[in-house]
Amino acid sequence: MRHSLRQFLRIWHIGVILKRYRLDNLFNTGYLPGPIRWIRIFLPGRKDVTGMPRGERLRMALQDLGPVYVKFGQILSTRRDLLPEDIADELALLQDQVPPFPGEEARSIIEKALGEPVDEVFANFDTNPLASASIAQVHPATLHDGREAVVKVVRPGIDKQLRKDIDLLRAIAQLAEKFNQSGARVQPSKIVSEFERFVFDELDMQIEAANASILRRNFSDSKDLYIPEVHWQWCKKKVLVMERVSGLPVGDIEGLRKHGVNLKILARRSVRVFYTQVFRDNLFHADMHPGNILVDASQPDDPTFIAMDFGIVASLTPKDLFYISENFKALFNQDYREVAVLHIKAGWVPAKTRMDELETAIRSVGEPNFTRPLNEVSFGKLLFDLFQVAHRFELTLQPQLLMLQKTLLNIEGLARQLDPELDIWSVAKPELDAIIREKHSLENISRELRERLPGWLARAPELPGLVHEILVKANSGQIQTRPSSADAAQLVKEQEITRRKVLQVLAGGSLIIPGAIFTALEIGPWYLWGWSLPGLLLLATSAWLIIRSLK
Repeated sequence: MRHSLRQFLRIWHIGVILKRYRLDNLFNTGYLPGPIRWIRIFLPGRKDVTGMPRGERLRMALQDLGPVYVKFGQILSTRRDLLPEDIADELALLQDQVPPFPGEEARSIIEKALGEPVDEVFANFDTNPLASASIAQVHPATLHDGREAVVKVVRPGIDKQLRKDIDLLRAIAQLAEKFNQSGARVQPSKIVSEFERFVFDELDMQIEAANASILRRNFSDSKDLYIPEVHWQWCKKKVLVMERVSGLPVGDIEGLRKHGVNLKILARRSVRVFYTQVFRDNLFHADMHPGNILVDASQPDDPTFIAMDFGIVASLTPKDLFYISENFKALFNQDYREVAVLHIKAGWVPAKTRMDELETAIRSVGEPNFTRPLNEVSFGKLLFDLFQVAHRFELTLQPQLLMLQKTLLNIEGLARQLDPELDIWSVAKPELDAIIREKHSLENISRELRERLPGWLARAPELPGLVHEILVKANSGQIQTRPSSADAAQLVKEQEITRRKVLQVLAGGSLIIPGAIFTALEIGPWYLWGWSLPGLLLLATSAWLIIRSLK
């Protein structure tokens, strides 16, 4: 009973804030229980916000509601597939600045987490924070060896506050789904679940430290991006200690110009950083807004980005990474048929989707972009429009793909801010081509074969049984081969191709066993330069058959 009363009072408070900013449309659409709508009768809205756009009023309301709702607004801004553009743009401007908690309390949290006094860990610790956000705040410190560091400390009690507010957001989302006509399509409960996953990951400083550590290793030899060093010996769940970095804010264009920074090189590097993170490493910083990026201008003609705040880092499944890279290539080549085929093969749209209708819809998005000057084309916007169109065909995407699209929009916006004349396509296409060529090079394939060989050997005894099972199912009719859609002729042709591919996979798979055995023996005159020649030929033939089946 007490819990329900607290929840009701909190909902009432939300209603008061929403009415204050004249967000009356939310009251009319069933997002809140009936009694809360009484607020519009008894409480007038602020007169000074009447002429403001709705997105700005919503942003101000979230800021008044507190840090958890600010963070929710930030995450919500990434769901551009669901939000009107004006609201998504405004929510993306939310500044996650909140009043700091006492420095002595931060000291206490650090000592409890590390199990030793702050003075023994650091030569100097400043209780005045450098920055304060909804999840944590950052304090400057000096290590005993003289190195400058920053200490990120999770806000006290934030996990309990998050849990209460998330439960409340979920309750409101369920009401929205129940009473609002568009609730089933927008699925606010799923948005709340995404928010829950993101923010609770951000609460764990060891996850953030691991993200930073991997990104630093990926860019250890790069002049494009610098990642601060993590001091692992002092990292715990509620405390993160890492190298203190300094640089010019990337959004301060005038400041960069005053220091003589080559903005054209910097703009091109921003695009390269994105494609390298996504397609080479499959791990990308998903929160690369200007507040999280500095520029090392010590060599103005060779500037380097410095990334900070690694709480939101994303990666794609191998399947999605393959299909998104192929989609990018097809879009670069204006091959709309291939884009449609890839959407169906990836399972993003149902297999029953008519190919010609999907291709026409994709062409309607792509062609208007290609008729514009290339320095005005936004690949992130094109990807967003593509997802919007595909929603008509029951598009299903993982949140990571939406984070990818949001990150691409951020990077392109940053690149254009640095160099308004930048032709992003001319930079992005060769970068993507070079990364894919490198990934599919003979050296990488050879290394991957060597790494996978022990696993293949371990599973080799199962292969004859699996082949037998497939043949039995095919013979008994359990494997469907008869077309069932209007595109019968096309499906029959595709099934013929599929049959050939299955035979190629089976033939290739059957050659793996003897090839692996020859290679594993490593004896006899046929063993030369670290490889068994018969084994190598068999494995190469096997790989060739399997690769052909993927085309």
